[in-house]
Amino acid sequence: MKRFSISVDPELLAEAMRLAGKKRKREVIELALRELVRKYRLAELKELAGSGLVDWTSEELSSWREAAKDRP
Repeated sequence: MKRFSISVDPELLAEAMRLAGKKRKREVIELALRELVRKYRLAELKELAGSGLVDWTSEELSSWREAAKDRP
């Protein structure tokens, strides 16, 4: 894993840690990155709906999205 230094708003980081229930900065940053990637991947899938590449209905996609929320 690559190491690097960044400057982050300390109040924003503290609030994210509180909301996520995480004690380590790394945990909350990785969680935020995973959630960002998940959000954009879901948006990409949603754009494919009706294109023929993905044959899910919007209801099936919503169901899949809800199930994905329960996964770590």
